[in-house]
Amino acid sequence: MKYKMSVVGWLKNVVIGRARSPQDRTIFHKLSLVAFFAWIGLGADGLSSSCYGPEEAFRALQGHYSLSLFVAIGTVLTIFVISASYSQIIELFPSGGGGYHVASKLLSPTCGMISGCALIVDYVLTITVSIASGADAIFSFLPAECQPYKLSFAVTGIVFLTLLNLRGVKEAVLPLMPIFLIFVITHAFVIVYGPVTHMAHFQDVIKTSVSDVHGVSSKIGIAGMLLLILRSYCMGAGTYTGIEAVSNGLPILREPRVQTAKTTMRYMAASLSVIVMGLMLAFLIYRVEPQTGKTLNAVLFERVTAGWRENSGSWFVIVALASEALLLFIGAQTGFLDGPRVIANMAMDRWFPTRFSVLSDRLVAKNGILFMGIAAMIVMFLTRGAIHILVVLYSINVFITFVLSQLGMVRYWWITRSGVKHRWWKLLINGVGLVLTVFILVSVVILKFHHGGWITLVVTGALAVISIVIKEHYNKTVRLLSKLDNLVQVADASHPVTSSEATQRTQTEFDPTAKTAVLLVSGFNGRELHTLFNVIRTFEKTFRNFIFVEVGVVDAGNFKGIAEIENLRTQVKNDVDRYVNFMQRHGYFAEGLYSIGVDVVDEIVQITLKILERFHNPVFFGGQLIFPKDSFLSRLLHNYTIFAVQRRLYNKGFPVVIMPIRI
Repeated sequence: MKYKMSVVGWLKNVVIGRARSPQDRTIFHKLSLVAFFAWIGLGADGLSSSCYGPEEAFRALQGHYSLSLFVAIGTVLTIFVISASYSQIIELFPSGGGGYHVASKLLSPTCGMISGCALIVDYVLTITVSIASGADAIFSFLPAECQPYKLSFAVTGIVFLTLLNLRGVKEAVLPLMPIFLIFVITHAFVIVYGPVTHMAHFQDVIKTSVSDVHGVSSKIGIAGMLLLILRSYCMGAGTYTGIEAVSNGLPILREPRVQTAKTTMRYMAASLSVIVMGLMLAFLIYRVEPQTGKTLNAVLFERVTAGWRENSGSWFVIVALASEALLLFIGAQTGFLDGPRVIANMAMDRWFPTRFSVLSDRLVAKNGILFMGIAAMIVMFLTRGAIHILVVLYSINVFITFVLSQLGMVRYWWITRSGVKHRWWKLLINGVGLVLTVFILVSVVILKFHHGGWITLVVTGALAVISIVIKEHYNKTVRLLSKLDNLVQVADASHPVTSSEATQRTQTEFDPTAKTAVLLVSGFNGRELHTLFNVIRTFEKTFRNFIFVEVGVVDAGNFKGIAEIENLRTQVKNDVDRYVNFMQRHGYFAEGLYSIGVDVVDEIVQITLKILERFHNPVFFGGQLIFPKDSFLSRLLHNYTIFAVQRRLYNKGFPVVIMPIRI
């Protein structure tokens, strides 16, 4: 049946893209990322942090820049420790080992919820920090008159990335690959060019640095110098923020996922370490100091190219800074790739509204992506894109997740005493990671608590309270619905009726003149059986034909591979068969129809066309939960799909009766 596409549908296909089928057996191969593209999509967040992490650490030295080498060495060591510890998390959680899953399974569901809330806020800030920093980089080489437009530019960037991610993962990553490579090439050039061109004067640089270190130690004492180094080290904590993304993004990686993830992690750790160390060394060699309206990288590139001929230096600075800005936009991708996945996982466990686990026809978590985009825009407006405020909020939250993940792994290795190779070595790696992350978290909270650090703690705490309220509501609903579970046992234990009417009928007999009831069900459970029994009781002998329709919803929980989709299909078929068998045992004609998809309403409309080929004037039935007290939470947290089905089928002239399910 052909139909004319609406203007809205045409516009959706242009902006978002055409629908994808979850039943396509090659879809997971088409959507998954190999290590190189994962390095771009997930690792760009870590690499882009070199645009603001080292700068924050350098500024924290308060003019004692000769100490930056010690900070750089500590930073690189921390990168490798955290990366190694997360590689172990990847091995232990091959289907996805983000902070939420690790804390939930190795500590407790409540710890997992706290880690998940911290991650969500962190990924919102990932988007905001990356785009705000990118805007800073671009406006560093634009005239001062353009500064008032920086916030508008940043908000436009969030809108663009939101639309890009609604199209899908690969569509959001592939166009950005050239930008990523330009960034790596230009920054690698500066990192190599600086030491090489200053090779003859390198001993003078070392002597000057040593002299500066002695001067600082004599001025503020060794203890004061160590505290300054540690303060700088902690203030550069934003450098590590992207490392967790790979373990959380396992579901979108190409098989074998564990190997792909570990390779991606190595790419990220090596590239981030080289760039951080190289930039800190270059800052020292060229005696870079902060300038109003410019990033330290912008000042560095200008000094590096100061002696170049004609306009070649200016063009290099423009290209390098533009690649920084655009890479930061790519870094924001991590928030859009992993943030909705964390929300979806929490929604599957009922910490968040279940609608966040639903996929769009492009097979992405549309509601989660929109949530991240809107939240990032709100934060951008509230902070006016001030990077020094955003980085503080950012680094605190990511280390909450780091600490809980490392604590969970340490507990696991400590409890697991057999069957694990190199157990003590693994315990040591996660133990060192735990010590480092706790130290950084406590230090940043203390240092920046009165400078805005308290805000992220309040926001994360508020989100955790909301999650607890949502979870309690769902638990209460489960307790209320459990009263209907006895109906399942009754249905399974029932036997055919012995009345003369029932015994005279053939179980598989089809009477085309008889009235047909089509029941829309979602699983074989007390809720749906309650609706079935109500139909039989209310309409008595009106209906002799019963059709059961169920749609297996492909969501973030089962869209992980062909095996999960096939398991869903089998489960749905079994549910429908149980209804059919039950009705046939009672002398009714019954059939079952089912399908797999992401949109229940669309799938039901398609099944309706098949029903009309054999049955005339069917009446559709569906159940809707009715709570003892109607509230905002009950309206927000429960779907009203049956009403959407009713509207669609009404427009086609089919009657739909909604049966109340009072609980």
